[in-house]
Amino acid sequence: MQTQYFDVVIAGGGIIGCSSAYYLVSNNPELKVVVVEMDPTYSNASTALSLANIRIQFSLEKNIRISQYAFQVLKRFKEDMSVKGEKPDLAFHQEGNLFLIYESGRNAAEKALLLQKKLGSDVEWLSAEKIRSRYPLYEPSPYSGGSFSPKDGHIDAYAFLMGYSRKARAMGVKFINDKVISLDKSYGQITGAHLESGQKLSSRCVVNCAGAWASQVAASAGINIPVIPVKRQVFVLETEVKPDTPLPLTVLPSGLYFRSETGGKIILGKSLKSDQDGINFSWDRQRFIDLLWPELAEFIPSFDSLKLVRGWAGLYAVNTFDGNAILGEWPELKGLYLANGFSGHGMQQAPAVGRYISELITGKTPELDLSTFSPKRLLEDRPLTETGLV
Repeated sequence: MQTQYFDVVIAGGGIIGCSSAYYLVSNNPELKVVVVEMDPTYSNASTALSLANIRIQFSLEKNIRISQYAFQVLKRFKEDMSVKGEKPDLAFHQEGNLFLIYESGRNAAEKALLLQKKLGSDVEWLSAEKIRSRYPLYEPSPYSGGSFSPKDGHIDAYAFLMGYSRKARAMGVKFINDKVISLDKSYGQITGAHLESGQKLSSRCVVNCAGAWASQVAASAGINIPVIPVKRQVFVLETEVKPDTPLPLTVLPSGLYFRSETGGKIILGKSLKSDQDGINFSWDRQRFIDLLWPELAEFIPSFDSLKLVRGWAGLYAVNTFDGNAILGEWPELKGLYLANGFSGHGMQQAPAVGRYISELITGKTPELDLSTFSPKRLLEDRPLTETGLV
């Protein structure tokens, strides 16, 4: 089989890969870019299976700025991603994000809010009384209050992904239905990739955007990155009592989260220490009944009567080192760029990450310097930490 040459090979055509491809050809239309994606239907894509939340509430400055850029992109996404008059509709529901806080965590949460406000974000502290007033179904008395960001919300994640994908294709990016199974290197320089079909791609630049499969791609070049796939389950509920207004994405200190969904339903999930590592898309009805429903009904007593409509499972690409993105060229292998380990934040960080990776490759000065997320920190044992809201 004949070897094909590309300026840039992108391993993984999810939201990070498609965003990176789009920004690469936007910066340099002459680049020959290929995206290798094993699942063109995206039926198991983490983006399509996520809650599609976009939020400003982080405590690390660069994570806040990444989200701020995402909000800028959303405002013009329909026009920017228009292809032959077809414009993606992201159905952005800005219903807010509310993080409940115990008294013991209030100082850290308020410190994070101060930073968010300093950077120009619309956020506020709500007392337990204000929370009860705005959302009468809630029972917030165990909490000191909560941090609230009214402009946060959720979008149609599939439309977001397809918007980048279609635009990149229209701008000349090639997409191959295949899987990168190994990387080639020579004297400290990446030289290409082998695909599952047997095809070989020659390139001096490969971007690992393989999501939950990222560590496999890196390992094929002899590189160990601390990214593992972890199953996350989501449940769709039909409640007997309906809230008067849509509920924001509400997150309890335990990690239980829920929000309103179209059609008056509620979607809910919670990460548990017992969650399985590995590629697994099964979901467990009993998990909701035994573990999550009692906690939900304690916070919203009227939800003691409801129907579990359905559920699904997706994958987080969890960075076990510090939970933050790993971005940039691997220090010990020239031409291998990593965009991995988003730990559930990949969709909302895709615009800023794709732009940054493209700037590194094309030699442009980054509009938002994300070098704090460099892979170098793994080798130097310098974890980044989020305090307060994560």
